Amino acid sequence: VTTSGIILIVQFYHNGMHKPGDVILGGLFEVHYTSVFPELTFTSEPNQLNCQGFDPPGFRHAMTMAFAIDEINKNSNLLPNVTLGYSLYDNCATLVIGLSAALSLASGQEEQFLPQENCLGTPPVLGIVGDSFSTFSIATSDVIGLFKLPIVSYFATCSCLSDRRRFPSFFRTIPSDAFQVRAMIQILKRFGWTWAGLLVSDDDYGRYVARSFQSDLVQSGGGCLAYLEILPWGDNPAELKRIVEVMKKSTARVVIVFAHQIHMIQLMEEVVRQNVTGLQWMASEAWTAAAVLQTPHLMPYLGGTLGIAIRRGEIPGLREFLVTLHSDQLLNTFQVRQFWEYTFHCRFAPPPLGWVEAGEELCTGQEDLENVETEFLDVSNLRPEYNIYKAVYALAYAIDDMLRCVPGRGPFSGHSCATLQRLEPWQLMFYLEKVNFTTPFGDQVSFDENGDALPIYDIMNWLWLPDGRTKVQSVGIVKKSATKGEELTLDENKIFWNFDSKQSPQSVCSESCPPGTRMARKKGQPVCCFDCVPCSDGKFSNATDSMECSSCPEDFWSNAQRDHCVPKITEFLSYQEPLGICLTTASLLGTFICAVVLGIFIYHRSTPMVRANNSELSFLLLVSLKLCFLCSLLFIGRPRLWTCQLRHAAFGISFVLCVSCILVKTMVVLAVFKASQPGGGASLKWFGVLQQRGTVLVLTSIQAAICTAWLVSSSPAPHKNTQYHNDKIVYECVVGSTVGFAVLLGYIGLLAILSFLLAFLARNLPDNFNEAKLITFSMLIFCAVWVAFVPAYVNSPGKYADAVEVFAILASSFGLLVALFGPKCYIILLRPEMNTKKAIMGRGTTKT
Repeated sequence: VTTSGIILIVQFYHNGMHKPGDVILGGLFEVHYTSVFPELTFTSEPNQLNCQGFDPPGFRHAMTMAFAIDEINKNSNLLPNVTLGYSLYDNCATLVIGLSAALSLASGQEEQFLPQENCLGTPPVLGIVGDSFSTFSIATSDVIGLFKLPIVSYFATCSCLSDRRRFPSFFRTIPSDAFQVRAMIQILKRFGWTWAGLLVSDDDYGRYVARSFQSDLVQSGGGCLAYLEILPWGDNPAELKRIVEVMKKSTARVVIVFAHQIHMIQLMEEVVRQNVTGLQWMASEAWTAAAVLQTPHLMPYLGGTLGIAIRRGEIPGLREFLVTLHSDQLLNTFQVRQFWEYTFHCRFAPPPLGWVEAGEELCTGQEDLENVETEFLDVSNLRPEYNIYKAVYALAYAIDDMLRCVPGRGPFSGHSCATLQRLEPWQLMFYLEKVNFTTPFGDQVSFDENGDALPIYDIMNWLWLPDGRTKVQSVGIVKKSATKGEELTLDENKIFWNFDSKQSPQSVCSESCPPGTRMARKKGQPVCCFDCVPCSDGKFSNATDSMECSSCPEDFWSNAQRDHCVPKITEFLSYQEPLGICLTTASLLGTFICAVVLGIFIYHRSTPMVRANNSELSFLLLVSLKLCFLCSLLFIGRPRLWTCQLRHAAFGISFVLCVSCILVKTMVVLAVFKASQPGGGASLKWFGVLQQRGTVLVLTSIQAAICTAWLVSSSPAPHKNTQYHNDKIVYECVVGSTVGFAVLLGYIGLLAILSFLLAFLARNLPDNFNEAKLITFSMLIFCAVWVAFVPAYVNSPGKYADAVEVFAILASSFGLLVALFGPKCYIILLRPEMNTKKAIMGRGTTKT
């Protein structure tokens, strides 16, 4: 619209190649990489675009489509009796030109298209192969999608194009950036690179990559981004300097770049200027094969680069087809003439629009391509060409399937089929979605519900040879199949690492946490930045980079390294440990002494000393003391059910038997003294032998009844106690009923106190009744030991409680043994002259 309000309708004349056919397929390619717009005129003539910078690979892309169509036309099994034609346009790497060319393909170049065989102008196409740029494809698909015209791109990777609601007719034979991002993440995880920088271009390609890369990286748990920077378009040295400084300061050794070749050229100029080395570069498919970056000047920085590359394929016969461009028919096309002039540095007469420098030789058209070095004929590394080849064949197979439809069994309304005479583009899209074929190279081609082909990429490595040459070699593939999902295959032995170690670099924010520790995230930093905190006692981690430490099972405890659990140390009063050995020795020694004393008393049973001290009760007392010593052994060793039940019962009954004998002896002493007084003879009849035996039996039976009731109601049982020590299992006998245990001890204490009181009352009797003093002293020891036992037992954990009880048993038993039988054995063995009736009675008479 001009300032005067006049609307200008501009019609461009596009650079194109055309071949007639029954069905026409369109193509959009970057044959030139820049353009100059002419001044707009008010004439009715089309405005001729001046596209500059001839791109031989781009022209080879266009000719690959021409070859594929020519090959299909020669194939009698595919589209028989149907001839494919093409209309190939140059987008000049300019959005408006590409969009204009696409609209021309969709609507026809003439203002009105008449469906007769002899119509003028290029007929509308049924499908378009292109465009090469994601941004161009987005704009084109937004418009062409309204016509339901299928577009099959060979180079547009933006994941946004998988949006079927916005781009219903868009297909592609190159994997989406979403898959490329996941492939990059798989490589990161393969080498343990959890800390990386990401650089993206400032366009749809870069922005969508940045968005999906961050989300997919978080979901996969593969690492974190140290920084995310956007590479500017055009000349912006200040911004590039800032970005390189960020890279230089970062601890990330891996740099991932999703950008175009021009961005990398500008970026590497700044990288060289600041001499930033020691980085591992990862390239997207947009610049993996960029020969302009593989120079001796840049390889010290870019050597060892790992990149995602479009799948390389082989197209038999393509080179032979490219060599045939010298034919007159092809040389009549504008693009071929430009290629010829560019390759042979000549010009056709008249000069084409003045873009060729004057003074060059005239082209004859008979020049031989075989005699000139041109990358146009290099078919050793066919990557975009292979995708173009697959795209053309996908359209051809869709048309073939459509034309093989049987009337009455078709997929459209009324089971109708599409025909060439009334063919609509949306009908072809239906069949394109169901295409499934295998290329001569062995790759399967089909489209999913989003129009994406089964993705497959080559993994490339930039090798810097010792002679200074560079080589881009394939070291693996990453692909997705319907059965196995996404697979990464790498030959790590072939990878060239541009580091002194010749090994894969490390790129982590924090070193991995070894087993025995857990990760503790640093506040305010990404999850990949963390501290390693040792697991607490009783917990372990047996894997690297554990988020949490796991608790050991109940009977296990963490080892010193906290990397696994070991069985807890079991603790009980053992026969093998020094304490157990000492107590066992003391117990057996006491038993032996009792046996010796018993033997002495039996041997000297007829002597006055033995007879005067109630020999039957003395023998019974010695037997009970022997049982007291022996019952202490039940407290030593691993607690079992029978030892737990027997130990306290044996202890209680043995001591009651012992104290009962002492109590009866004391009562007999008092009865004898009382009988010696005038009128006291009748008291002895109550303390005869039968009464003595009966009293001991009754008193012992009461304790036996207490023990029986305790065992029946709440029996002691072995117990694994983990309360005292976290890393130990203390085996102990729980008493079961505290009341039962208290009654047992209380009954023993009651008898002991009663014996002590009676003996204390009889301490001043005449010397011939001197045993009362010994009983008093022995019971004093006994009571003192057991009074001290209670607080010591309560405050002693685990095996030490058993040791305290054993010690109390042994101490009280030794006290009774020594106090009661020590003086008597002394007289019997060492002072036999005092072991006479006269001596015993004499002492008493003298005192009296």
